[in-house]
Amino acid sequence: MANLELEIVTPEGVKLTATVSEFTAPSADGEFGVLPSHRPLLAALKTGIVRYTEAGEKLEVAVGPGFVEVLDDRAVLLTQKFIRKEDVDPVIARRDLKHAEEALAKFEGTEAERNELISASLWAAARLELYGDPPPPTMRVAHELGHLGHEPLHAPDVTDES
Repeated sequence: MANLELEIVTPEGVKLTATVSEFTAPSADGEFGVLPSHRPLLAALKTGIVRYTEAGEKLEVAVGPGFVEVLDDRAVLLTQKFIRKEDVDPVIARRDLKHAEEALAKFEGTEAERNELISASLWAAARLELYGDPPPPTMRVAHELGHLGHEPLHAPDVTDES
């Protein structure tokens, strides 16, 4: 069976090197999957869970925002954050999520400060999801998600021709 090499790198160095039969990653445009012989790909990563299969075992890690390149059966994920399930402290993650959500609810700062709080909230939620206790989804307005690379959703123009 064909495999591909998966490497996850943070500013602190290489966090994961694995020979995998497949993996999925969270991109700015939605989750995507990669199998051996995948066509070349460059995508923006968003905070979330990377799932991969190594020697028949399904494994997961959480990553922060970054980029992924797939080329010649080798995938490199460059990310700001990385954590394995066994390293997640759910009490700290829940506390971080609560603080970020409370700060966002009464926020009156700059756009950069708002983005930092949103990133903190997303990272705490990803850690909880990896741990197996995801928080309920949080609704965000379109301008708060702009830093994730998404265009705001607009309702289509509807004309009544009757």
